[in-house]
Amino acid sequence: MIKRSFLGLAKPRLQYSVTVGTVQELPVPSKVILLLKEPQNGGRGNGLKVGDSVKTGQRLSASPEGVEYVISSVTGTISDMAPYVGMLGQKCKAITIDASGQDDWDDSFNKEPTLDAALKFFEYAPGNPSFKAFTDPEKSISAIVINGMDQDLLLTANQYVVQNEAADIKGGVDALKKMTGVDRIVITVPDNLVQQASTTGADVKSVSATYPSSLPHMIMKDVLGEVVLAGDSVEDAGVVFMSAEAVAALGAAFQTGQPCVTKIVTVVGKDGKTTNVRTRIGTPLKDVLQACNVSLNDRDRLIMGGPMTGAAAHSEELGVEPGTDGIVVQDETNSAQVTDYPCINCGECVRICPVKIPVNMLVRFLEGRFYEDARALYDLDCCIECGLCSYVCISRIPIFQYIKLGKYELSLIEIAEAVNE
Repeated sequence: MIKRSFLGLAKPRLQYSVTVGTVQELPVPSKVILLLKEPQNGGRGNGLKVGDSVKTGQRLSASPEGVEYVISSVTGTISDMAPYVGMLGQKCKAITIDASGQDDWDDSFNKEPTLDAALKFFEYAPGNPSFKAFTDPEKSISAIVINGMDQDLLLTANQYVVQNEAADIKGGVDALKKMTGVDRIVITVPDNLVQQASTTGADVKSVSATYPSSLPHMIMKDVLGEVVLAGDSVEDAGVVFMSAEAVAALGAAFQTGQPCVTKIVTVVGKDGKTTNVRTRIGTPLKDVLQACNVSLNDRDRLIMGGPMTGAAAHSEELGVEPGTDGIVVQDETNSAQVTDYPCINCGECVRICPVKIPVNMLVRFLEGRFYEDARALYDLDCCIECGLCSYVCISRIPIFQYIKLGKYELSLIEIAEAVNE
């Protein structure tokens, strides 16, 4: 629900969806498409090739010792391996697996909850949890926050997990304590899910249903009472965030001995109707949309993620990724169109920014590609990437995308400087 301001005197209020509903179970697809990131060092391996047979739950990597990997979500045969460039230039290998229709589970996963097992099998689990911070000697992790509130509008995947899979979350909490040695585990949920969350064994904290209260930096400030310094991550502040779905997948895997290969996705049609589905990771988007009776026409917008922070997908042949919490379809007439019209200094972006960044000045430097000045003078590193500035921009400037691009370009500069030292 959106409550707009009167004559610009008050901020518009965007409310999270808190009505969860049921989940539609989708059948095993005829094929899946998994994106394997290329090694950061540019190395190549020969561990996978077209024609290889794979099992459900099998770890697939470019080489036996490869750090980057995917988990096969079906049993079948690799039919294609093609280069793919993702968001912000991320180079991947798109692995297409033709499914046999029957699951033959790989037995290499060990039910013993160790950090090594988490690093080898759960970096590709639903929700994209990361365990690398626990092995970084420069980081001292003192708390884990399980986010039971979905981070974008209209989505309810994680809230469904809290409501219906609290026992698996409890198993995941127990496993996390054994693997990481961290005793302080907090779960954040909306008020209507406090009772279910209280059975998980984590310390329950409620969060506001007003966007962007469930973003990690906002939870750090509003729930934990800590402010993350500009340029630092939440891990730098000693906290690791994981989604409720990721922790539930962890608990279920150590209970059954099989890594989770499905993902709950909220599908939002052109009429605004939402449907939660559970499907295999890698299922083509078109299969998910067809199951939800959502059709795509020319010039429709297909968004992976939510309406505030999601990214437009160029093809319905792309697969559902472990971090895909939502699929949103908008027809052309209802899609927010961006322009190259200049900023008119209305101040709406400054007024709505939760961290009080002078966005009107920041975007000028980002448009001009003065990224280092944008960081030094106008607080680029303070941005928590909520997308509210783009939402209220009268000139329809794609501010959120400029910010993402600016941070990415600065990361490339830092990498180049480190190499040349």
